[in-house]
Amino acid sequence: MKVRSVIPMRIAKIGYIVVSLILVLLGVLIISLPDISMLAIGRILGAVMIFFGCIKLVGYFSKDLFRLAFQYDLQFGIIALVLGIIVLLKPADAINLLFMAMGIVLLADSLFKIQIALDSKKFGIGKWWGILALAIVTGIVALILVFKPSESARIMTILLGATLVAEGCLNLFVAITTVKIIKHQYPDFIEIDSFETEDEDK
Repeated sequence: MKVRSVIPMRIAKIGYIVVSLILVLLGVLIISLPDISMLAIGRILGAVMIFFGCIKLVGYFSKDLFRLAFQYDLQFGIIALVLGIIVLLKPADAINLLFMAMGIVLLADSLFKIQIALDSKKFGIGKWWGILALAIVTGIVALILVFKPSESARIMTILLGATLVAEGCLNLFVAITTVKIIKHQYPDFIEIDSFETEDEDK
């Protein structure tokens, strides 16, 4: 029986870590420069979301050992791709919806990460509580972003930056603690060809 290739899992894990660090750095940059052009923010976020969407899809189809980090990434990968393309192609038109859209997507992601934390506890992953804590913090910040507590573009930009930092830290922690790569991992199902070969030998 052939062992499963670990290349997709490595790409997904490394990609998750890289995108998470990008989100943290981008969030810090936005917080440090709240007066930055919204058009520039839209373009950068659009590109990052497209990249993140692709990584999420790779992760979903990589079939990692525990199936925790990537189990909801088919839907979120598609959503991130579509939203990223819209923001990138029409940043001026999407700016008004950018804060709410990002807030809703990241809020939903944090809620699913809470489920991942509970699943991680069942798997015996000791740092499940870290995922839970970061998911709750990310959810709270994203919820604030959705409800737009201020009409000030400066304040909303800082909130967006804080949400990106929280989301980046959350995804980074999840990738490091729950994505386990086993070199000799076998497929989930035994291929039918192996049975046919055995029958022929008999």
